[in-house]
Amino acid sequence: RGIIFTDAESHYCGTTAASHEPLGIMEELEHTCPHPRTTLTEPAIFTSKTSCDCQAPHEKLTIAQARRGTPVDRPVRVYADGIFDLFHSGHARALMQAKNLFPNTYLIVGVCSDELTHKFKGFTVMTEHERYEALRHCRYVDEVLRDAPWTLTPEFLEKHKIDFVAHDDIPYSSAGSEDVYKHIKEAGMFVPTQRTEGISTSDIITRIVRDYDVYARRNLQRGYTAKELNVSYINKQVFQERSGRMLSYALSPRESPCNSPPRELSPLRSPSPPSPPSPPTRWHSARPSPPTSPKGASASVSSMSEGDEDEK
Repeated sequence: RGIIFTDAESHYCGTTAASHEPLGIMEELEHTCPHPRTTLTEPAIFTSKTSCDCQAPHEKLTIAQARRGTPVDRPVRVYADGIFDLFHSGHARALMQAKNLFPNTYLIVGVCSDELTHKFKGFTVMTEHERYEALRHCRYVDEVLRDAPWTLTPEFLEKHKIDFVAHDDIPYSSAGSEDVYKHIKEAGMFVPTQRTEGISTSDIITRIVRDYDVYARRNLQRGYTAKELNVSYINKQVFQERSGRMLSYALSPRESPCNSPPRELSPLRSPSPPSPPSPPTRWHSARPSPPTSPKGASASVSSMSEGDEDEK
C-alpha cells in the first residue's frame, strides 16, 4: 500500500503542514499496479496508453530494496527493450534473467518498430507485428510495449512507472551516443543481464546466407516458386538438377561410391603403396555454392554487415 502522510517531513509529501490538517492523520491508497502473470494460458497484454494507472505514490526503490522483496500489490517494474528479430533462445534467456532479477518482478518488454530499426540498425527479417506477437508468447513477459523508443527519456520512465532497466552491460553505441543506456546507469536504474554465447539473429542469418543454394533447393522442393524465392529460371533448373543428382546418389546402389566396380591397374604401372583409409564420403553435405542472384548477393552483404542483436 502507498501511504500519503500529512506531516511536512514525509518523503511522500502528499500534503504539508501548511494545509492545517492535524498531524498524524493519513490517507491510505491501494496500489493498483498490474500484477505479474500467474497463468500461461493466454499471451501477455499489450501496453495501451500506460499500463499502470495506480494513484498510490510510486516511491523510488534501490536495487537492495527490490532484492529484499516488495509487497504483492507493489511489484518491481522492470523494462527490457530490443529488436527481437527471429526470436531465439538468446532472447528468451535474457528475458528470463530480467524476470528473475527480483522476487516480485513485473516485466515490460519494449519492441522497436520497423521504422526505427531500419533507420538506426538495419533491415529485419520479421515485421514489427510478427516481432510483437513473438514476445507476447514468451512465458517470462508480462506486457509488451509496441513502438518502443530508441532512447529512454525520464518522461517515458515516469509515464510507465519503470523502476529498473535490464540489458547486457556492453555499451550500446547508436543514434549518435556512445552508450544509449549511459544515463540509465548513472541514475542507478540499470541492472545488467548476460548474453548467451553462440546464438544471435546475425548468426542465424549468416547460416542462411552461407548455405543459400541448400535452402533455395529446400523451398523449391516444398512448392515455393522461383519468383517467390527471387531466383531466375536458369538457377531454378540448376537447383533442381543438383537435387536430382543428390537424390539418385542416395537411392541408387549402382551409383554409390562404396558399390562401384574396382579399377584395374594399368600393366605399365606398378601398384602404389597402400594409403591409410579415408573416412567415408558424405554425399548429402556437399559444400554449397555462393548465391548467384545479384539481389541475393546484395542481401547477403547487407545481412552480414549488421551487428549482433540479441536485444537492441
